[in-house]
Amino acid sequence: MASIATTLVRPNLIPSSSDLVSPSLRPSLPPSAIRFRTFRKSTTHKRFSLSVSAALQALIFDCDGVILESEHLHRQAYNDAFLHFDVRCPNSTSQPLNWSIEFYDELQNRIGGGKPKMRWYFKENGWPSSTIFEKAPEDDEERAKLIDILQDWKTERYKEIIKSGTVSPRPGVLRLMDEAKSAGRKLAVCSAATKSSVILCLENLIGNDRFQNLDCFLAGDDVKEKKPDPSIYKTASKKLGVSEKDCLVVEDSVIGLQAATKAGMQCVITYTTSTANQDFKEAIATYPDLSDIRLKDLDSLLQNVATTR
Repeated sequence: MASIATTLVRPNLIPSSSDLVSPSLRPSLPPSAIRFRTFRKSTTHKRFSLSVSAALQALIFDCDGVILESEHLHRQAYNDAFLHFDVRCPNSTSQPLNWSIEFYDELQNRIGGGKPKMRWYFKENGWPSSTIFEKAPEDDEERAKLIDILQDWKTERYKEIIKSGTVSPRPGVLRLMDEAKSAGRKLAVCSAATKSSVILCLENLIGNDRFQNLDCFLAGDDVKEKKPDPSIYKTASKKLGVSEKDCLVVEDSVIGLQAATKAGMQCVITYTTSTANQDFKEAIATYPDLSDIRLKDLDSLLQNVATTR
């Protein structure tokens, strides 16, 4: 069993004054938005009974949170967009909107996709004024235009951050990808993010050769429904020509875990600081990162797949 330690959220980060939760925004925060978070200190494996074995034929990676720890980069890009367009909500007109570390951790674990995040926030806190619309948009067309412009600018800003050369892949990811390809396994990346931003991340972080040698690459643009809907993983199974039971997904969040299991796939979790306290009981293994994980370890896990459900 994993040892447990309790510590403050992101203990290695000291937020600046712009990261503090504005009193006027606190009513919109769920009670659990600021809390102590429990971090696992060691690898955990699910105890299970032996069933019909599966063979690991395809390894499927999520991107954000798995290949790179990216949520703080997304938050930075959103806040830069809010500042650029002087976005001010009715309950905080003294300064542009700024999502704190604690609030964004809660938001991104509740709502997938950039546009849905902003739409939810503005519905809860009032539609904002900005340099896009001097007055808060009142009809659906103007509100959609506001969201589209903010998201497009945010995406370009995020790309600039990725291209800056300051971002690295998470430990063990590249080695595990290379092991899978060398062993003749299928390799895929399935991300809910926009295709252009995922392509940029992959080209810069795993390298163009690895990216071009993927057997399947799917982004949020390729399916109608985002995770936790299983569409993206079901589509990957068909494109790879591999049965769902012979695919293994690597995810970092419960939203991704739900998408994988609903698709009939087994899933291992490599959690981040913002997802470490989520309920991963449906995962067959949980790791702080992939630095000590080899392909043979994943083979063993899938061969002894659980029948406890």
